[in-house]
Amino acid sequence: MTIGLRALSILVVDDNQQMRTIIGTVLAAAGVGRIYYAADGRAGLESLARYEIDVVYADYEMPTMNGLDFIARVRAQGGAARLTPIIMLTGHSDLLRLSAARDRGVNEFLAKPVTARNILLRLEAVIMHPRPYIQAPDFFGPDRRRRQSPDYHGPRRRASDEDVLEL
Repeated sequence: MTIGLRALSILVVDDNQQMRTIIGTVLAAAGVGRIYYAADGRAGLESLARYEIDVVYADYEMPTMNGLDFIARVRAQGGAARLTPIIMLTGHSDLLRLSAARDRGVNEFLAKPVTARNILLRLEAVIMHPRPYIQAPDFFGPDRRRRQSPDYHGPRRRASDEDVLEL
C-alpha cells in the first residue's frame, strides 16, 4: 500500500498545531506523498482550492470556521472537490455531534485521542471502501447507511431514495 500512498495528497485541518503534527507524522511515516496543513476551516477551503487534495482530516471544533461548516461548504461546491473524502477528528463522540457531522456529509470519524493505527484505518476506509454519494434536495454526501442487507438487490433501498452517484 506504500506505493499508492506516495501518490496521495492529504489535507489536515485542525487549529491545534500538535494534532496537525501528530496526524502529519503518522501519514508521512506511512508513505503519504504530500501533506498540507490548515489551522481552520477557511484556510482549509483555500487549500482545497489551491491543491488537488485526495483526503481531508478535519477537526470538529475550530475557531473562524468549524468542522461542520467546513464540511457543508465542501459539499456545496461544484466540481470534483465536493467528492473529497472527509475524516472528522473529534474529541466529542456523542451521538448528537456525530449525527450533525454525518448529516453535513462526513465520510468517517476519528475520535481523539488518536492512534497511528486508527489514523491509517480511517484513511484505508475512505480509499479502499468508498461509499456512493447521494444527491437529495437537502443533502449531498456519502451514503449515510452503513449496513448492507444481503437480501437487498438494486440501487434504491426505499421508495424515497434520490439519485445515487457512483464514483
